[in-house]
Amino acid sequence: MSFLKRVRPSNLIILTALPFIIYLFTSSADYQRSLRAILGVENGSSAFVPGFLALAIAFSSGIALLAFSRAKSNRPQLALGCAALNLMAAATIFASGAIHPFAASVVANGVDSFTSTLVVKGVTPRQLTEAADLTLRQVEAILYPVYLILTLIGLGLFIATRHKGSENGLRRTGRWIVGLINGAGAAGLFFFAHIAFAAGVATTIRAAVAAYLLAALMGLVWVGLLQLHYKKRTGQLFTAATLLLALAATWFLTQPRDSFVLTGTLTGKVAIVSNTPSSLIGAVRYGQYPGGPATETPVRTFLGPAEAIAALAKKEDVSAALLPTASVPAGWPVLWQTEMLNDRDRSTGITIAVLAIILGLLTFGGFLHRRHPLAIGSEFIVDTIRGIPMLVIVLYVGLPLSGALKDATQGVVDPPNLVRGIVAMAVAYSAYLAEIFRSGINAIPAGQVEAAYSIGLTRWKAARLVVLPQAFRIIIPPLGNELIAILKDTSLLSILSIRDITQRMREFQSASFLPFAPYNSAAIFYIVLTLAAASLVNTIERKYDVKHR
Repeated sequence: MSFLKRVRPSNLIILTALPFIIYLFTSSADYQRSLRAILGVENGSSAFVPGFLALAIAFSSGIALLAFSRAKSNRPQLALGCAALNLMAAATIFASGAIHPFAASVVANGVDSFTSTLVVKGVTPRQLTEAADLTLRQVEAILYPVYLILTLIGLGLFIATRHKGSENGLRRTGRWIVGLINGAGAAGLFFFAHIAFAAGVATTIRAAVAAYLLAALMGLVWVGLLQLHYKKRTGQLFTAATLLLALAATWFLTQPRDSFVLTGTLTGKVAIVSNTPSSLIGAVRYGQYPGGPATETPVRTFLGPAEAIAALAKKEDVSAALLPTASVPAGWPVLWQTEMLNDRDRSTGITIAVLAIILGLLTFGGFLHRRHPLAIGSEFIVDTIRGIPMLVIVLYVGLPLSGALKDATQGVVDPPNLVRGIVAMAVAYSAYLAEIFRSGINAIPAGQVEAAYSIGLTRWKAARLVVLPQAFRIIIPPLGNELIAILKDTSLLSILSIRDITQRMREFQSASFLPFAPYNSAAIFYIVLTLAAASLVNTIERKYDVKHR
């Protein structure tokens, strides 16, 4: 009965239905195949489970050791148990070969199968070549002994000085060693390593956790900006910054124009050379110039003027060319001649001009209302993001914005789809979390803040030691609600072809034509995930609620 009392009432319904759910998935082949596809279980991935468990136990026990060894820990006796478990797991990693299959899978799935020479071409699931596998074994022969030695050193310093106080230098060194090696290992294992026996679940959970943490950080930034106070010097600085941006935009937009000529006839395609301004290409394509045709003109791209002139001379499918004026042969007919600013200067100038206008508006609004311009900007961002549907934000950040960033950086910055989706969800949820943080901070009586100032605390220390700890207890329920919401909204990332639970469900359903099994399996699994998250939030609420102590 004591166990049932600790279970959330809503979870009792799931526990009651659990036998039927287990029977459904064990007796129906369709549901079994659906579950395997949705979870992302690859063929032969059972060989990777021992290696993953050994690493997970080693890293988790090392982190748990730090948590239970704190001075405020309620169960400090568990620290020795975690230390023993960490040591045994480290010895298992060093002595057994169970880690290698999992490590090989991580490396094989961490490289591009089309361009990398480390994987065997055309083999699914991915496999390392013999040379790459041998190199990996050589690296493992160095890493695993180093991990065991560092674990022995860290645990030795930690345990040997446990009776000398938490401020002992050797004990602190041991904690740092254990924390760094296991923290880095846990981050790589749980957030970056390919988990072949649960790839769909790993993608969903990673996206939700990463987006939630990034959204919380951005929300704190928005709230921090809202707390800024207006000063006369602030207005002067922002006015100067606006003028500088305006001057920079004017400089870029007034650069010398490049001259272009449209030559030939419009009976065929128009040759376009690289680095031609995009607006000029659109004008030629859609006839937006004096004497241009009313119908769309087909175009063909060439590397340079020489290639375009050669194609035009052959008179095959190209009958005209849009070329720089200096490269047009003498005597060729001129259909249209114009001057245009190149795309780089034009894009840079327009971007800086938009920033100058925005900063000028914020500065003017701050002057009128005696508020910091960044506070007004933060308020505008929060209100704007809350007014845009989540799917629109995911599409906007994932497609046009990422494409523009790639073009602006010449392909240097080209984040993968998962990173795009995480950033999009973080941006969307940061507005809601900012409002939650703001309400929690405003709930703290002003007298406590004034008392903190009266005893000599700075504004930062008053926020860190007085305001935020109390505000955190207040906002735990809404924060938990946002965690559950973001866990479900990761399904929207399937629109970017991110292979999470929802995308794998759609792929399996389109391949199997099963009407209910894929959707029921995905729905049940999402329920399990959200109920687990709700139970975690409920546990945190009980821990930090003083009335329940």
